[in-house]
Parts: sequence; structure tokens; C-alpha cells
Amino acid sequence: MLRFEDVTVRFGERAVVDSVDLEVADHEIVCVLGPSGSGKSTLLRAVAGLQALHGGRVRLDGADQAGVPAHRRGVGLMFQDHQLFPQRDVGANVAFGLRMRGVAKAERDARVRELLELVGLPGAERRAVAALSGGEQQRVALARALAPRPRLLMLDEPLGQLDRGLRERLVVELRSLFRQLGTTVLAVTHDQGEAFALADRVVVMRDGRIAQSGTPLDVWRHPASPFVARFLGFDNIVPGTVSGAAAETPWGKVPVPDGSPQGAREVLVRPAGVRLVAPKDGMRCAVASRTFRGTHVAVLLQPAEGPPLEAECALRDAPEVGAEVGVSFAADEVVVLTGDAPAAG
Repeated sequence: MLRFEDVTVRFGERAVVDSVDLEVADHEIVCVLGPSGSGKSTLLRAVAGLQALHGGRVRLDGADQAGVPAHRRGVGLMFQDHQLFPQRDVGANVAFGLRMRGVAKAERDARVRELLELVGLPGAERRAVAALSGGEQQRVALARALAPRPRLLMLDEPLGQLDRGLRERLVVELRSLFRQLGTTVLAVTHDQGEAFALADRVVVMRDGRIAQSGTPLDVWRHPASPFVARFLGFDNIVPGTVSGAAAETPWGKVPVPDGSPQGAREVLVRPAGVRLVAPKDGMRCAVASRTFRGTHVAVLLQPAEGPPLEAECALRDAPEVGAEVGVSFAADEVVVLTGDAPAAG
């Protein structure tokens, strides 16, 4: 459906998209993640025809899009700020693309009713845009983007202006809707939770290049590099030397999964893999702080030697600040990172 072939976009001397190769299959939902400036939004603009390429090709259904104007590419693009027309009511906003394509009024009205039903706003045609909540405006913008039946729907931080509770609810609804419609989706976001809940595949970008691509579970379980791991929110990363089934680290010997890469590497221990035991049974640590995270308590531990590390505990099991505890490590929550390996010695 969509293919980037060695795509490069430059702003001055800087390559904001740097030789990117990426494919999106029919009916696939792909979310591009990355920090600000990583090039993710520029990718969308390149597909939409809003950003010229300095190298490579964008293909839709196999056809090179060079020279094809934006309005003839057959793609839908929804921005973070929705960009609804405040002087038009809901129905006129949703019907805008259909009217521009010369669709007859009866067909337009039927399509508007169908889409407002799909996005959970039945009968809202005559409502004023200004009277809508943020979540309702997001739904109207989505209906407008879907109305012309685009072969590809692109979303640029679509839920970025909404509060967390509403984002979490809507992302589940969006995935269900896209599945129902069979829509091919390319979305960009900086929110890992949003991407992992929505996507069939996530693509993590760094400095205009793809740092990792895979299913949400694969990327979460096996981040490819310290950059990806830290971007996903993991901080328990230390240099180590892997030999056999263990790594020698500033925290002592840490068990690693079978088949882990050997030699000088960066080692990630997920907080779930930091097990609290009696002080005599593990590496001694002082509890530096506790942070309530809703489903668990994040406990920051300071060993006598080495950097601090974070553990996850159930609320009833979380030790008090200042307490002394022991730490052991679970090998199945340890990842030996293969990218950006430290130099030997």
C-alpha cells in the first residue's frame, strides 16, 4: 500500500528524514514514535505531498508520487489541532471533502450520517463546532478525514490535546473502528502508551532514521538499543560484560536470558525484574523514594555502590523510605542491548 524508498528530506544542511525505507501493508496500523525533531511528522507530510523530497521515492499502491499534487493522492490527514471550520456546523465539516469532490448532496448526507454514527455522534449534524468538547471535536475531525474513503489515513498526534483518561478511552475506540472499516493507518505520536495500544507495528525514529521497527510486544520486550529503551521509559541501564548466562555490571552479577549476545554490552533490567529480598539475601540497597503509579509503586533504590535502580512493587509490599532491602534480579526481565554497544575496555 505505502512504501518509502530511501526517502530523504533536508531542512538546510540537516537531514530531518535520512534515507528511510519503510513499508505499510493494506489494512495495517503503523505508529511512528520518536522525540521532537526525529522526523516523524515530516514523513506524513512527504506522503501527503506537503513536503518535497530531496531523495528517494514515496509509492502508493506501487505508483511513484513524484509530481502528484496533494489533492490527487487519495490520502486523508488529520492534525493534532483538528483544524475544523468554526463557521460550519458538524455536518458541513464532515461533508467538506465530499463536496470538494462533487459528490451529490443525497450521497453526502448519507455518508455524513453513517460516519457520525460510527464515531459515536449520531444526529450531531447541526451542532456548532464551538459547542463540542475536545473529544467530540476529535471525533468530527476523524469523520471528516474518513468521509472520502481515503486509501490511507494519516494521523499526526491525533489525541495530543486530550486529557489522559479520554485519550486512553478513544485509542481503544479508534483501533476498533479502523479494524471495522479495514482502514490502512500511518500515525505519528510521542506517546508510547497511545502507540502501543493502537498499532499493529511501531516504528521508533531517532535523528531522521529508523531506530527499531516491530510489533508493540517485540519492541517492548526487546528494545534494540539504549536509546530505544530509554525512550520507552526504562532507566535501569548499565554497562556490563556478558559471559555465558550472566553479566558483570556495577550492580554485581546480573543473570541474562539464554542466547544473549556476549561481550561488552549495555544491560537493561526492567523494574519488574528487580526483586526485593531480605538484606542478607541480595545486594544491599537503601530505599531513596516511593512514587505511586496507580497499578504499582515505583521504588527508587540506592545501592552502596553503583547507580540507583527502580523496582516495581505492589502497594502493600512497598518498603518505607530509608529502609534497607536486598535486591536480586530475574533473568527473564533482563535485556542485553545490541545497539550502541560500549567500546571494550
